[in-house]
Amino acid sequence: MDQDALNFDPHVSVDCVILGFDGESLQVLLSRRGNEVPEEQYNNLKLPGRLLHTDEDLDEAALDIITSVTGKHHPLVKQFRAYGSPSRTSNPKDVLWLENAIKQKIGRIVTISYLSLMRINSRTARPKDNDAQLWYPVQDLPSLAFDHNQIIQDTLNELYRMAGQQPQMLFEMMPAKFTAAQLRRLHEQVSGKTLDVRNFAKLVMNKPYIIPLNEWEQNVSHRAARFYRFKP
Repeated sequence: MDQDALNFDPHVSVDCVILGFDGESLQVLLSRRGNEVPEEQYNNLKLPGRLLHTDEDLDEAALDIITSVTGKHHPLVKQFRAYGSPSRTSNPKDVLWLENAIKQKIGRIVTISYLSLMRINSRTARPKDNDAQLWYPVQDLPSLAFDHNQIIQDTLNELYRMAGQQPQMLFEMMPAKFTAAQLRRLHEQVSGKTLDVRNFAKLVMNKPYIIPLNEWEQNVSHRAARFYRFKP
């Protein structure tokens, strides 16, 4: 048996829901699985994650996963919830892939999910054709491995709840300078609701932590919008 496989607990995993905003849509970072078995035999996309090392702390594992796939060394990370349904490993395709990857037989797996928010920029927006990590709009997800579609949906519901209490956390995903339309678009996609432009301006854009800049969009076909920045 492969010595590396012995270092993992085959019953506990960590999966990370990494959300970002590209100025137009809310996106989630997915991992393309390797070629341990023919692609047609399993769902090819999954959340970034892995089995827990036998001597590893959960939070340390989440930070290691997020850092390795994004290059960001101090991400916002929050433990979300545990998933332990016996049906998590009911799909033979998922079991086949994992057993081939770790060279062990597996049964039930409990996963601890983590939420992380970050900006999509030139460092984190990697090319889709030649990298193992891919950004996907959360409203247009393909079928994912295990119960990862459900984990993402549950995380979005939790983000909506958290943002209602701490709206400043959404700025973790916004560019350094942004327009009111971009911020409204992010709020709409987190809430799943269309927001009135005027009401949004009254309720959100006059907050003391949103600072207007003396800068406007350049070379646009519509009326140039003003830029703002977030003041922590």
